[in-house]
Amino acid sequence: MMNGSVAVTVGAGPSVLGQRLRDFGEAVTPALAALLISVVLFSAAVALAGFSPVEVWGLIFEGGFGSAFAWQNSLQRASPLILTGLAVALPAQAGRVIIGAEGALVLGGLAAAALGDAMATLSPAVVWPAMALAGMLAGGVWIAIAGWLREKREVNETIASLLLSFIAIALFHQAVETVLRDPASLNKPSTRPLPDALMLPNMPGLDVHWGLAVGIVVALLAWAVMRFTPLGLALRVAGGNPRTALGVGLPVAALTIGACAAGGACAGLAGAIEVAAVQGSASSSLIAGYGYSGILIAFAARFSPAGVIPVALLVGGIASSGSLLQRRLGLPDAAVTVLLGFAFVALIGCETLRGRSFWQGRR
Repeated sequence: MMNGSVAVTVGAGPSVLGQRLRDFGEAVTPALAALLISVVLFSAAVALAGFSPVEVWGLIFEGGFGSAFAWQNSLQRASPLILTGLAVALPAQAGRVIIGAEGALVLGGLAAAALGDAMATLSPAVVWPAMALAGMLAGGVWIAIAGWLREKREVNETIASLLLSFIAIALFHQAVETVLRDPASLNKPSTRPLPDALMLPNMPGLDVHWGLAVGIVVALLAWAVMRFTPLGLALRVAGGNPRTALGVGLPVAALTIGACAAGGACAGLAGAIEVAAVQGSASSSLIAGYGYSGILIAFAARFSPAGVIPVALLVGGIASSGSLLQRRLGLPDAAVTVLLGFAFVALIGCETLRGRSFWQGRR
């Protein structure tokens, strides 16, 4: 009987390990397939334009990760991308697809710039947290509207968040060009610039501002909450099976709206950091597409809050290589945007096939 028990235990080990390997393969295969498709499509586009794909890929690597200077540029760009990736990944935990982070980011930047100007005579230790909270509040409330519309009026949250983003950008332009405009900004309307003392400094030894550290800490905290707390479990249950969640007494509507608000707060924080660390004021430069890049980052990370960190770094590195492509080969810096577009389309296409026998093979 003891031998039989040992035989059963030993026999079960490979089966469990094999199942885990199969699950891992099913998880990464679509992403790898999307990466391969993106490489092939972009290489073909580059070749048709008369350039060497090998040379272009080499310059992309060099511009993003080939030197200390390139790394610092990539890290600088990754700072807002981590937070806009979270703006999509956190609502996804509750089963909601939010793509309006761009609007939340610009409203967060606008709120932070206005508050920073009003508190310009105070200490940075007071102003920086206040600007961050203002940005988070503005972005959180804005995306929470999309969650509320979904729960209370059954309006598709994806469409609602996108339309709200367009409205937010219009409100941003209206405010910057009228009531909050700095009279000295003639050709490019903006709010009053922050004093130099209120600009967020760089981290020691790096030409990268503290916003990167903030983004990483927020992402890791979000991951820990989702992984180890009852709130994270409740969100996953509500997102995976709302009917079951309601059956066990979970407040699905509150959880969903709260997840949307948390995502919007991350995007608003990104806008506040861009104002305090890079722009110094709110202007059209804030509308840089970070919110839309966050969609790609969240999908590529499989909506993992911790996973958005390396993906944001990769996307930031690709984006920062555009200027090198323009200088060396004469390619427009928008070429990297084309690459990211190919990656997004390929990733969405491959994700739709996840779990089908095409990826799994015959068992």
